[in-house]
Amino acid sequence: MEVARIFDLLERYEQEFQPKDDVLAGKVNGEWKKYDLKAYRETSNLISYALLKLGVKKGDKIATISNNRPEWNFLDMGVAQIGAVHVPIYPTISKEDYQYILNHAEVKYLFVASKELYRKIEHILPEVEKLQDVYGFSDIDGVKHLDELLELGRNNMAPDLLKQAGDVVKKDDVVTLIYTSGTTGFPKGVMLSHDNLLSNVKAVFHIFPVDEHSKGLSYLPLCHVYERMVNYVLHYKGVSIYYAENMATIVDNIQEIKPHIMTTVPRLLEKVFDKIVAKGRKLKGIKKQLFFWAVKLGLKYEFDQPYRHFYHLQLKLANKLIFSKWREALGGDMRVIVSGGAALQPRLASVFNAAQIPVLEGYGLTESSPVIAVNTFDPHQRKIGTVGPPLKNLEVSISDSGEILLKGPSVMKGYFKDEAMTNEAIRDGWLHTGDVGIVDSDGMLKITGRVKEIFKTSMGKYISPVLIENKFKESPFIDQMMVVGENQKFAAALIVPDFEYVRLWCKLHDVGFSTKSALKDCEALKKRMRQEVNTYNDFLGDTEKVKKFELIDHEWTIDSGEITANLKVKRQYIHSKYQQLIESLFEN
Repeated sequence: MEVARIFDLLERYEQEFQPKDDVLAGKVNGEWKKYDLKAYRETSNLISYALLKLGVKKGDKIATISNNRPEWNFLDMGVAQIGAVHVPIYPTISKEDYQYILNHAEVKYLFVASKELYRKIEHILPEVEKLQDVYGFSDIDGVKHLDELLELGRNNMAPDLLKQAGDVVKKDDVVTLIYTSGTTGFPKGVMLSHDNLLSNVKAVFHIFPVDEHSKGLSYLPLCHVYERMVNYVLHYKGVSIYYAENMATIVDNIQEIKPHIMTTVPRLLEKVFDKIVAKGRKLKGIKKQLFFWAVKLGLKYEFDQPYRHFYHLQLKLANKLIFSKWREALGGDMRVIVSGGAALQPRLASVFNAAQIPVLEGYGLTESSPVIAVNTFDPHQRKIGTVGPPLKNLEVSISDSGEILLKGPSVMKGYFKDEAMTNEAIRDGWLHTGDVGIVDSDGMLKITGRVKEIFKTSMGKYISPVLIENKFKESPFIDQMMVVGENQKFAAALIVPDFEYVRLWCKLHDVGFSTKSALKDCEALKKRMRQEVNTYNDFLGDTEKVKKFELIDHEWTIDSGEITANLKVKRQYIHSKYQQLIESLFEN
């Protein structure tokens, strides 16, 4: 059947796949609570009936502030099939952003996952002009429970009315309003239609080697278009979806369900690799030698290279002795990990793929629903260090200034209530991505920076900080980094150490390190960090080398303000917060 609207996915699921009890699953009181398709559809319909009874009309905005859980899907489908618009909001943004989004979107009904999230917004709700009511997915004092809405729907079932509402929903209608977290200013509301999202689903679903007998683990926020679109892909392919409890339980959840597919951001893969290597360093004798022999071998891996008999013989042995344990740590059945949201270090793509843990890197924007390009399993349609070939249903061009431009069915309908910003983003039919890149001789797209992030030194040389930062973060000593130096004679950097690794290093070298703030006075560590900086400078051109740096004595987090909700560095905020420190780097 044709899937033209998001809610058509459920009818297709029923027609194409065998019944099973775990279409969706989430943890409740430590146990997996599973839902079959019948429960999924019935609950979504009850939500639709209730919203219709409450007077919700086509185009009305319904917001969620929630972690990943089956209820998110019930509401998503229940809202979509009456033509209303789902406004999913990050659970980690500031109160100012909550107030702005809820008012800007003119939200009528709000659904909150927990009492902790409700406490964050409770005091601003009286200032949300259009808001009529709030519901909770769990017990929250003073807030109606989702069960009350379901009961309202149960008492007002109107299948004919629901069908009428669904029949007038067209594929070009806006189905969601996604507010980008942004690195500056207030977030922008990206309007995406049913067809925007589904065109992306249909362009990528064949890439993933999973089927109705497979399980997927979801931990990235469903309010982000990347995870949401993949969520729809798994619906399209009949894959069971299990929602991780939180970031801290991912490892346990993987062992429990042994997933075949998951999406991730490079940050998690970096942490996984660093922990694996840290364990390797604790080994002794021949075991330690074998471990690092295997890692070194894996770092040389590339796709589709001519067969190298001796190398592949060694790699086969490394997979048996070392990498098999890595695969077991990821459940033992992982067929693909899709990485997006930021640049993936090439060394990670090499070593994980060498270890028979397939990692495919892709690239996209909220404004493009989101995937623009992605590596595949097809020979010569994948290359480490690139984001793969552009999707076949898109037209990609590189402007004279190097900016990536895009045309196609997944390009957004525009920014909500902001015609000027929309016209700036979409010019002459082309979406201006703001990213700089090239299409190489093999047709692979390679991202080289952000238009607004590339800066020029006083010597007239252009620098792309993201490329430098991505290289330096290969160091086990470095957790986060921001390169600075616009209109200065050289590049410098603020460096957030990997405190866990630093503590281990200090212990091994008898260096006192009691607190993070003590970093400023730890000459031995700063001397070692200088060696590390010099090592990675060797990979860069003369104008790109980091000549000076300062260590930061705390992690950069969403709560402390340096990181966006989708884990990108807030450059303008950091420049402002550390202005004096940055200026000191260029004195004398």
